[in-house]
Amino acid sequence: MHGSPRRPAKRVVSAVLVAAAVITGAATTALGAAASPVDPSPETDAPDPTLSVSLAYEFLDARVDQFCDGAGHCLPRSYEGGFFTDLPTWDFTPSFVYDDALVVIAYTARGLPDDIRRAQAVGDTLLFVQENDPIGDGRVRTSYEPHGIRQGRVEITGPGTFTGNQAWVGMALARLYHATGEARYLDGALEIAQWIQTNTADMVRAPFGYTGGQLENGSSLEWKSTEHNSDIAGFFTQLAELTGDAVWADRAAVAAAFVTAMQAPDGHVDTGTLLDGSTVNVHPKPLDAQTWTYLGTGDERYGAAMDWALTNLIATDGPYSGPSISDVDVSKVWFEGSGHLALALRLRDAAGDAERAESLLSSIRLAQRDAPNGDGKGIVAASTDGLDSGFGDLYYASLHSGTTAWYLLAAAGDNPFVLPAD
Repeated sequence: MHGSPRRPAKRVVSAVLVAAAVITGAATTALGAAASPVDPSPETDAPDPTLSVSLAYEFLDARVDQFCDGAGHCLPRSYEGGFFTDLPTWDFTPSFVYDDALVVIAYTARGLPDDIRRAQAVGDTLLFVQENDPIGDGRVRTSYEPHGIRQGRVEITGPGTFTGNQAWVGMALARLYHATGEARYLDGALEIAQWIQTNTADMVRAPFGYTGGQLENGSSLEWKSTEHNSDIAGFFTQLAELTGDAVWADRAAVAAAFVTAMQAPDGHVDTGTLLDGSTVNVHPKPLDAQTWTYLGTGDERYGAAMDWALTNLIATDGPYSGPSISDVDVSKVWFEGSGHLALALRLRDAAGDAERAESLLSSIRLAQRDAPNGDGKGIVAASTDGLDSGFGDLYYASLHSGTTAWYLLAAAGDNPFVLPAD
């Protein structure tokens, strides 16, 4: 899919799995108010919210602590269990930097001493892979092997350099600088931002904005993504705040203007452009283009996109209800999307939003306890194996660090695209 709106090599998990293997009646409904907790049933009630959050952090703690070297670099695997561990019988351990960035930001959201210590361990690892990249121009890659990190070396498993991934790592480093005041994190974030500006800014083909990044061979991805530009709008705005340099605010405005150009008359936001960098790509219609636009820009016009998602993307799969990835398959719940939709609703806080957000969070907590391949602590990526993203890959009911981190951010009401006020 030329206009894939997310981390391309993260979303094409199926392709990665195939390569690794070679080497070795759902109802669609608008989400209503949360059910009244009358006569609770121990078999169906979701866990206590406070306990649930504590357990989710315990899950991240174990993942971060699993793969560390003697220098304090740690990198959590992204997926575990079910398809990624048992079917077939090999263990898929790569760590996607998008997920790592979310883990860092989720730790800063709670901010306990051990949280900051673990956030820095992951953040320092992101600086380590940045500094030891084969090209060494400020970029990071899509994913790395945690076993390599544990042995003190950089092993790249996803060599592409995709714009959204860069922005997410930049936001994680900006968060760490905000939390600790340690200049190396801001320096790393600025190196990433300059890579984005130098390699992906397109001020020739309207609507102007930022392209998808580069493939392993150095060739440029000429399409532009709504999701990537939402990421950049948030990231560059953070840099403007941290550095006082207005050039980053100007560049953020370019990305935000691209996002505006992708909004359709009915309120939904399209995925981005085709290869020509100008023609709007109208299929599939992904959830993150409806939620990250609001989270990344703070623009109230994208409330209409959230409402479109509530009407068109909500899936019911057994006891679970929440959004799917896109309009291609609304038979299963994508719990990562449940997290950022719940967060966006909480922050918008229009009539009924609090109830809708709590319903989404309650379903995540139920999945935390009962979902296939769960451990009672982490959150699985999908309610059932085989969720079709519409971008050429499938999602599975396997534990996922990124989904767990999104849940924690939603529970805290912490927008990762914005630096905390304190």
